[in-house]
Amino acid sequence: MAKTKRGRALWNLPSRGRGTCPICSATRIKLLYPRAKTDGTQLKVCKRCINATQFKVDAISG
Repeated sequence: MAKTKRGRALWNLPSRGRGTCPICSATRIKLLYPRAKTDGTQLKVCKRCINATQFKVDAISG
């Protein structure tokens, strides 16, 4: 049986959840994972950057 609902939640996100990762600068990649900076702001990052060090996350401007 096909899994017709898989990924359906992404359709409601702008650009289907894709963009440029603020940490690794990969383009047209899914940004689904939230990371918090030290000041409390949230960033959406790609799957590869979930485990990035807090130093790299805090170095992002904006």
